[in-house]
Amino acid sequence: MLLGLVKPSSGQAFVLGAPSDNVEVRRKIGFLPEDFRFYTWLTAFELLKFHGRLCGMSAARLRERVPALLELVGLTPHREKRLRDFSKGMLQRIGLAQALIHEPELVFLDEPTSGLDPIGRRLVRDIIRAERERGATVFLNSHILSEIEITCDRVVFIKEGQVVGDRDLRANPEGEIHVVARVRNVTAQTIAGLSQWSASAALDGETLTLATASTSSLPLILRHLVESGGDVFEFRPQTVSLEDQFLKIMGEDRGL
Repeated sequence: MLLGLVKPSSGQAFVLGAPSDNVEVRRKIGFLPEDFRFYTWLTAFELLKFHGRLCGMSAARLRERVPALLELVGLTPHREKRLRDFSKGMLQRIGLAQALIHEPELVFLDEPTSGLDPIGRRLVRDIIRAERERGATVFLNSHILSEIEITCDRVVFIKEGQVVGDRDLRANPEGEIHVVARVRNVTAQTIAGLSQWSASAALDGETLTLATASTSSLPLILRHLVESGGDVFEFRPQTVSLEDQFLKIMGEDRGL
């Protein structure tokens, strides 16, 4: 919908501060679809030159830009090979190159590491970081959550078209921390005092459970329990990974 490929049933979207159907805004966007179909009779060099011309780039600029991008995605030795002879991983890399040919301000990448080996995935991560450092915004859609954790600044979960969760990986890279502790002599007042680090502290017999936003809170929580007269026999923090968070949000509808 943001790219104008699907028409929304209602509402309006803005991209780079302008309505999403603004032609000038579209010129500033790069796009790699998950299921792309390129002209297989073209060579890698010809494909990038063709897309560069579609973006209005001059011949002089393309003479510099195309070889540089082929080098960036590791396809310089295959510049004259036709796409019909490319592997899935090579197609993925040339697809990424075409999305970046005109140095867009906003890049949409749909499953960019699909079909890539570990070396290829690292290459894509490095390219995304370079685009971010250049000043571009990269909108990345992927179900490979380990890649998301390594690459992204912010994560948003979408379920049935609605945003149902988000996480700022810059401010909170380790994610939410769950703590299970075995304690005795912990009073209701002590539990109430934990509210400055956790909104979910609960005591069931000798088992204390809580969640906190940062590992830096853990020694403060433990110190509070002890200084309040509590006896702590176990204190087990566990990070909630992005995958755990995804399963918690999405798992119910997937039979998990």
